[in-house]
Amino acid sequence: MAFSLFSSRNKIVNIVLNDHSIRFVELKQNNPVIVNHYGHRYLPQGIISDGKILDFATLSNILDECIAEWKIAKREIRFIVPDSLVIIRKVSIPADVKDDEIDGYLYLELGSTIHLPFEDPVFDTIKLGTENNKQEILLFAAPEKYILEFEDLFKSVRLKPVAADISPLAIYRLYHHHDMAVRNEVLLTVQFDLDVVSLCIFEEQIPVFMRHIPGDLKDNWKLSLRREDHSNTELVYDGEVSDIIFQLEEIYRDIAKLMDFYRFSLTQGKKEVTRILVNGDHPMLDRAIADMTDRFGMSVSTINMKTTGSKSEALPVAFNLALGLGLKEV
Repeated sequence: MAFSLFSSRNKIVNIVLNDHSIRFVELKQNNPVIVNHYGHRYLPQGIISDGKILDFATLSNILDECIAEWKIAKREIRFIVPDSLVIIRKVSIPADVKDDEIDGYLYLELGSTIHLPFEDPVFDTIKLGTENNKQEILLFAAPEKYILEFEDLFKSVRLKPVAADISPLAIYRLYHHHDMAVRNEVLLTVQFDLDVVSLCIFEEQIPVFMRHIPGDLKDNWKLSLRREDHSNTELVYDGEVSDIIFQLEEIYRDIAKLMDFYRFSLTQGKKEVTRILVNGDHPMLDRAIADMTDRFGMSVSTINMKTTGSKSEALPVAFNLALGLGLKEV
């Protein structure tokens, strides 16, 4: 059923949690994309770390407050699996494995021909093609333990998780929906958040390589709370400016290394990144986009959206992930 045909009370809410915030977007319709409601809440340090819930009870209480404030009680939701939990791998399987048998085959091969850095994964797959009597499969995997914790979190506050997604697919879905994709391009998506920078390379519409850059970007950023209802807060940098400039430069060097690795090691010089798409919630995102444009000499863009209603206004780029999530079919 088309998303725009849901009644208002049944619209699916799209939620993104990271180490320092909760964001939600509810769409009025998805073609064209029209935002009905959106909101965010910053989290204290130590609640979520590296995408893993450390303080379930406190996070549940905070989320419960958000649900009441945002008026989304007992709703169905989609959510983003934290980038730090996700890996992408290409694997080859026999060509005679049928589509409905692929998941079972992969589970049987875990630990023998297929190796992942964690036990008990949940995964999804994309078929890439068949050659030399082998099927090539793109495998998205994450530790089941941590995914179930997020599902338990949402259920504890009477939300109903119906779909999960990963950030590269969500942001690419929004990118493609707005006809920004160019034929034969190689796109690097950069999710530039306060706590982690996630990189993913797309060949056409297929994500082929993903890497995370954990860092100290959240250090020395302090939350300025102007009102007790949390509706007017901002992050203010409380350290030496030279320190954060150094951190950004380190990230740019890592991005350059990734692009070189893709060009010279993964594709033996046959392909290279042709465009960069930046998204995220880092307070210095505009600075990062300008820096990368100067450094890499190619198109570095983001997706700018507007809300609708009596006062149309620019929607912060930090909500683009939730928008892309809202375009996912359940």
